[in-house]
Amino acid sequence: MSSLLTNASAMTALQTLTNINKDLATTQNRISTGLRVNEASDNAAYWSIATTMRSDNKANSVVQDALGLAAGKVDTAYTAMDSAKDVVDQIKEKVLLAKTSSTEDRTKIQSEITALQAQLTETAAASYAGSSLLTTDPAGATSFSVISSYSRDAAGAVTTGQISVALGDIRLIDSVGDTGILDTTFTTTGAGAATASVLTLDVTAANLDDTDFNDMLTGIEAALSDVSTGAASLGAAKSRIDLQTSFTSALMDAIDRGVGQLVDADMNEESTRLAALQTQQQLGIQALSIANSNAQSILSLFR
Repeated sequence: MSSLLTNASAMTALQTLTNINKDLATTQNRISTGLRVNEASDNAAYWSIATTMRSDNKANSVVQDALGLAAGKVDTAYTAMDSAKDVVDQIKEKVLLAKTSSTEDRTKIQSEITALQAQLTETAAASYAGSSLLTTDPAGATSFSVISSYSRDAAGAVTTGQISVALGDIRLIDSVGDTGILDTTFTTTGAGAATASVLTLDVTAANLDDTDFNDMLTGIEAALSDVSTGAASLGAAKSRIDLQTSFTSALMDAIDRGVGQLVDADMNEESTRLAALQTQQQLGIQALSIANSNAQSILSLFR
């Protein structure tokens, strides 16, 4: 039946064209954004998961930045500690030389020791971003800690990991007292009995005998042992920070890949779909035009 009031063919063609245009708009949006799931309405579950994982990756980025800052501090402290070990070793050699030298030679040797002691003080003050780990106050913080990880369980409970270094193990100089590795005092028990530390010992003091020099060397050896222990602690922390930095970077990449699998558009597939939809759109427009022209043929019946 031909009707002027109801054009079933045009209605069908229009509905088809509307659906094609809707699919075409979706495909064009995916191509322009690169995302298959760009809003919650595209796929609520995938969008929710992707949003949460992106948030976690932002937290991991903060962890990575913190590890980078900590790496600089620990590396600076380790370099200074390693240098201090060499300087203390040189002081030991000078004290041993002074033991078998004349009084006049001891004066020259002491000038060298004094220079080395000044070098130790400067080395212990080495800082990164205004912070020194080797010259600290025992009454302050007991450890240097850095956040190393961020994780969230299925219930949303968050846990963070830390890498810590006990400041007491690496304190070269006590900023308010004498409990540091280099300023801890020892007492010589010979004829020239005196109280000194690696930073204050004096081989020109009066009445020094073999016992006094042996006690000095014993004190220096104790300091060397503590410096080595401190360097080992810093070295272990440095290695741990480097490993955790690499792991965090790899973890962030893995999360990004996982999110991409959920929400990224396959551009090859979308470009193919775009070409097909554009062809369908052209055919739909032609079909609608033909359906609309059917009404015109009715006029020929009245000629």
